[in-house]
Amino acid sequence: MTNSHAARDIDTSRPHSARMYDYYLGGKDHFEVDKQAAETVASAYPAIFVCARENRAFMHRATRVLAQEHGIRQWLDIGTGIPTEPNLHQVAQSVVPEARVVYADNDPLVLKYAERLMRSTAQGRTTYIEADVNDPAALLNSPALAEVLDLDRPVALSLNALMHFVTDAQDPYGIVERLLAVLPSGSALALSHCTPDFDPATWQKVTDIYTNAGTPVQFRSQKDVARFFSGLDLLDPGITVGHRWRPDGDSGATDAEVSLWTGVGIKP
Repeated sequence: MTNSHAARDIDTSRPHSARMYDYYLGGKDHFEVDKQAAETVASAYPAIFVCARENRAFMHRATRVLAQEHGIRQWLDIGTGIPTEPNLHQVAQSVVPEARVVYADNDPLVLKYAERLMRSTAQGRTTYIEADVNDPAALLNSPALAEVLDLDRPVALSLNALMHFVTDAQDPYGIVERLLAVLPSGSALALSHCTPDFDPATWQKVTDIYTNAGTPVQFRSQKDVARFFSGLDLLDPGITVGHRWRPDGDSGATDAEVSLWTGVGIKP
């Protein structure tokens, strides 16, 4: 893995969702084309910055809950995005230093910065694999994954703000089902997903912006997001808006600003 290899593959001619998300979070790892597209989204949906921040906060809380209350020591985080501290492994290892995390993404810019994701505790382990959620078999058969994760022991599958980039034509529910099928009892799914439920007109504009930029999206209702958890035991408070899932305090955000369904389920 070399930065020069990754740099050659980076397409700066059109915006990329991971780099736009970096912009929403106030990062610096994006290009002008990403900033312009992100600002177009923000002009239609000014709360996109709140949504991104609350999505990140949900990931932190879900990771801590799974580590502290459910004995999870392994994570598979798909659609990792550009590293933003604290990253998932830093949250997990702050609770259980022996935590092991496999990150997966298919954006060359994420690969370029992947060394940030390799700074594990001595007791734990992290790795990064370049993989696409649309090819779960290739992801699960990666030698790097097998080196870090023991699939005979519970694993938390972390899908944060990812599945709305998988349209129904790409079989999103089948993908999640296949990923969960190889994980043993006691494993978990932690998922967040943007929704048009609170402001359909605005989210149609966001859909059009992403799709016209070359990134098809499909934002889903609470009922459709709940389908991802079929067969799992949902943790309280069930499928809820991001800032309402086990909050640390009052974020001051409204449901419409966040527009993000979140949930954590345990595989029986």
